[in-house]
Amino acid sequence: MSEPFDAYRYIGYLRASWRWIAGSAGLACVLAAGASLAMTPRYTATARIVIDPPAGADLRSAMAVSPIYLESLKTYEHFANSDSMFQKAAQKFALQGGAIESLKHQVLKVELVRNTRILEISATLPDPRKAQALARFVAEATVEINRTSVSESDQDLLHGVEQQAREVRARLEEKNAEWARAAASEPLMGLQAEMEQSAELRSKIEEQVRSAELELADLNDRSKTAADPGEMQKQAGNSRARLAEMRKQLQELQRQGGERERLLATRQAHRDQLDAERKAAQSSLAAIETRLRDARGEAGFRGERLKIIDPGIVPERPSSPNLPLNIVAALLVGLVLPVLWLTLEMSFQDRRAGLSAASRARRAS
Repeated sequence: MSEPFDAYRYIGYLRASWRWIAGSAGLACVLAAGASLAMTPRYTATARIVIDPPAGADLRSAMAVSPIYLESLKTYEHFANSDSMFQKAAQKFALQGGAIESLKHQVLKVELVRNTRILEISATLPDPRKAQALARFVAEATVEINRTSVSESDQDLLHGVEQQAREVRARLEEKNAEWARAAASEPLMGLQAEMEQSAELRSKIEEQVRSAELELADLNDRSKTAADPGEMQKQAGNSRARLAEMRKQLQELQRQGGERERLLATRQAHRDQLDAERKAAQSSLAAIETRLRDARGEAGFRGERLKIIDPGIVPERPSSPNLPLNIVAALLVGLVLPVLWLTLEMSFQDRRAGLSAASRARRAS
């Protein structure tokens, strides 16, 4: 059966070895201080970019920063973390340190500040001035990449709308040409004038027909009481012949009038269709031109706007090595390790003493 833990005995055991514990802690502090002083100091400069919402966005929606929107802003971290851009920076500032990926991991840190629209770009180098210049260069390049991306997007949109406007304008010109050809080859006013003249002629002939019918009826009545009925019959025959000719003319005029009416209706329907197509094309052109004006007016204001609010300063104190932090960490390690060792040693001694006592008890029995 294991013995209960004796705190007083444990503390006394540690107190008896305090010189060894203190020496271990002091040695750890000295080694940490020496190693920190021997390391090359590195300086960190930080540039900050604010990501503003699009200028055309609603003010209320711009003020409502949702987690989804903040998550989408991490896209700009990839802008600043671009390998090609860092390669240009490495060539510009003559950075040395192996592969671009590992060098970037050591030198550059890009992070979106939690729950904000602030993008921090930190550069760590042995030269503080070069670190500040590198951070500023990356921030300016990030802003330029965003500006170029928004500009290209606007240009693509404008080109698409302009292409649509050209197509609609060409369609309108085609409809205007068709309408002009129809007006030249299918006149309406001349046909309407012919129909009016035909109607007047038909009206006159109808009056003549009525007169001829009355004359024929009068001749028929007079032939019954006339002294010379043969002459009356001859005149009646002439009247009937003129009446038949006038009725034939009326039928011909009615046939021609019907054809003119059908032709006029066909031409008018064709003209109405062309006019409707012209008006539709004009409406489409007006709408697309309005959209084109809006697109030109909104160019440059659709995407988020990046602005450098802090280009950073030349750091005066090194970010690494951190001498106080290293000494404190070494002190803790120098204290914990000997205490852990002494604890294990005390436990081992107790276990060995217990086994010896048990062995003596068995021999005594």
